[in-house]
Amino acid sequence: MDTPMIELTDVTKAFGSTKALDGVSLTVPHGTVLGLLGHNGAGKTTLVGILSTLALPTSGQARVAGVDVVRHPEEVRRRIGLTGQYAAVDETLSGHANLLLIARLLGATRAQAASRAEELLELFSLTDAAHRAVKNYSGGMRRRLDLAASLVGDPDVIFLDEPTTGLDPTARRALWDVVQRLVREGTTVLLTTQYLEEADVLADSITVLSAGRVVASGTAEELKNRIGHRSVSVTVRGADDRELAAAALRRAGLSPAHEDDGLVLTMPVRDSTAVAQVVRATDEAGVDLAGLAFCEPSLDDVYMALNHSDGR
Repeated sequence: MDTPMIELTDVTKAFGSTKALDGVSLTVPHGTVLGLLGHNGAGKTTLVGILSTLALPTSGQARVAGVDVVRHPEEVRRRIGLTGQYAAVDETLSGHANLLLIARLLGATRAQAASRAEELLELFSLTDAAHRAVKNYSGGMRRRLDLAASLVGDPDVIFLDEPTTGLDPTARRALWDVVQRLVREGTTVLLTTQYLEEADVLADSITVLSAGRVVASGTAEELKNRIGHRSVSVTVRGADDRELAAAALRRAGLSPAHEDDGLVLTMPVRDSTAVAQVVRATDEAGVDLAGLAFCEPSLDDVYMALNHSDGR
């Protein structure tokens, strides 16, 4: 499909004199995941609200699956699913009853609703708990049910607004597996998250918001290459070796540094070929290394650099 599934052009949202979004433009192709990063108050939830027709933009244009969110909100709502930061299911009903109710509200017959509920309960590994009241579900089970609820209408686009907040690592990874499966089947996802590892794992592309503006965008690798810093760290066996190694590395054109009396020397490098340079320099100096590591930049590095440059 050539038509972008999500498209914003110069979207602004103002609350009085405060701009929650300030000229935001982005595009999400079919069957991909856009990771939307930003601190609290950056504008992530406001952006999701506009795309899901829960809020109107002050200016600019937003389309979902080629449909204008302001002119045709009903059509947009038929094409999307939304999972917010908190589970929106009825805790007094069972998982099966929640999905059945939503399917019926969307116009499915009893037979169609039952079939769809069973299909989703199986997809999210909730079949054994299908007829148990949701108030007795674990946090991870509730989030899985909430995501299942957003899929009852078989949407083209899903908005996941910090869907794994508060989940333990096992439950978080289980939800990642489901999202990856949905994308493989052609669903388009916009994911807001404060877990940088989550964006690194799931997102095909990443947009970073700050104070309502896009401050960076690209793939995780592109952002790391643009902002992050590679380094090599060597661990020596004693203070004498540390001084020998530091002198040898400086002669080789590197800039090693260490903290206080530590035995780890770290130096910025351009790429992994510098590892050979480090090994050769320390070997020629007769230093027996206890350890060596090449460190790629991470999204954490990117995020910290962007926040620092923004004065935060």
